[in-house]
Amino acid sequence: MTVNSVSHGAAHEEATERTPLFRGLASVAEDSEPNGNEPVKKPLDKVQMFLLCYARMMEPIAYFAIFPFIAEMVERNGHLPESDIGFYSGLIESLFSAIQMFVLIFWGRLSDIVGRKPVLIYSMVGMSITPVLFCMSTTLWQMIMFRCIAGVFSGSNLVIRTMVSENSTPETQARAFSWFSFGGNIGLVLGPILGGVLANPVKQYPNIFKGIEFFEKYPYALPGFITGGICATGVVVCGLYLKETLVKDEKPIINSSGELVQQPEARMSMSQIIKSPGVAFVLWLYSHVMLLAFLFTAIMPVDLYTSVELGGIGLTTNQISLWMTVQGISQATWLVLAFPLLHRRFGNKGVLNLCSIAYPVFFALFIVLNALLRNGSPSATAWFYILGAISAIIGPGVSMSFTGVQLALNEVTPSHRVLGTLNAIALTGASAIRSLAPGVATAVYAIGVRNQILGGQLAWAILIPIACIFTVGSRWLPDNKRPQSSDDNTEDEDA
Repeated sequence: MTVNSVSHGAAHEEATERTPLFRGLASVAEDSEPNGNEPVKKPLDKVQMFLLCYARMMEPIAYFAIFPFIAEMVERNGHLPESDIGFYSGLIESLFSAIQMFVLIFWGRLSDIVGRKPVLIYSMVGMSITPVLFCMSTTLWQMIMFRCIAGVFSGSNLVIRTMVSENSTPETQARAFSWFSFGGNIGLVLGPILGGVLANPVKQYPNIFKGIEFFEKYPYALPGFITGGICATGVVVCGLYLKETLVKDEKPIINSSGELVQQPEARMSMSQIIKSPGVAFVLWLYSHVMLLAFLFTAIMPVDLYTSVELGGIGLTTNQISLWMTVQGISQATWLVLAFPLLHRRFGNKGVLNLCSIAYPVFFALFIVLNALLRNGSPSATAWFYILGAISAIIGPGVSMSFTGVQLALNEVTPSHRVLGTLNAIALTGASAIRSLAPGVATAVYAIGVRNQILGGQLAWAILIPIACIFTVGSRWLPDNKRPQSSDDNTEDEDA
């Protein structure tokens, strides 16, 4: 029994050294039994997770709600020729990500100093106001200005990530982040729906709104009010019920013998954080996964619409909508149901390795689908439907890599006191990629289609090797222990 106790203590100490984040959160994530010998695992707080997932929905709702009417709004407010609409629409979206890139470090640092909850509330208040201001813009410059201000207040995502980490333990973090990702997916689906259904109500619903001067003057105000109101509900519920997770004002810990056990941690600079063991590599891996996601998201809708003769799939608008809906539902299912099970069975590195193998295959499927449609024979058409279903239903499983790299980031965090800053560094890189990658990806796709380079498959031919870099890189992640189940613990005790 004594040998077992020593071995358990050594194992716990070794795991703590490898995962500093959970050492710092020991007082939050674990309680002690009356005898003080063995920590009691703390279950996931479902109320706090629900609040964080609800807050997670807000940013994609506010961000994506303008997508259905942004081009029409630019044309109306800017009095532009049709040829210039795409440029200014893209400029407005790129500016959001560019501004976000410069402010995330500030939000992350601030959350490490004053606390997670106040920074989240500040960010969500701004998120509640800016959609209203943007949607009531009457000039192009107002649209640009208010979208930039929206970028300034886009820090909620990184704070929520940090709070999810601090609310979970090694045993519950996979489930916690799968629900975090699910909340983001719900917001991504709801945002465009709200924008499309509510924009220009006088034109869409003349029986109800015709003659209302306000909506005739401000045709896009309604989606702004609704999205702003939804974000405001997040401010209220989080303000009332969300608990602070940052452990502040740490004091020296002295045991019963009067010996100093733990001193307060000194605050680390960004340079020190990045130079900590494993951090730079995981930041690169995180950025690479985000690059794959943004490139694919930009190329896929264009490829689905492009005619078969030019290298695309040639779907109608309704078919594209159906395809993307199935893909969205599938992605949510993979994240909520499959990821926790696979994470428990294979560990985080194992899940990332599976995703890294699937990425090149997933991208290559779009080349195969076009080849089958070009062939046009009955057997080729049958295979198109089979592989198309695989692409739309199984392919989105690669989205588990988004949660996987977040958990990898948690694993290498040198201290819980800088977790907000580390998340900010990672998301700053992602924002920089999002501001540039979509425009480059669609330009390359257009060049390939226009000049029929590789039969219009130039973009996919470039994307596949980029995905293979992730396949190689994921192998270099440090080995991690999969979370122990009760059965595992029983076996250890027997040993």
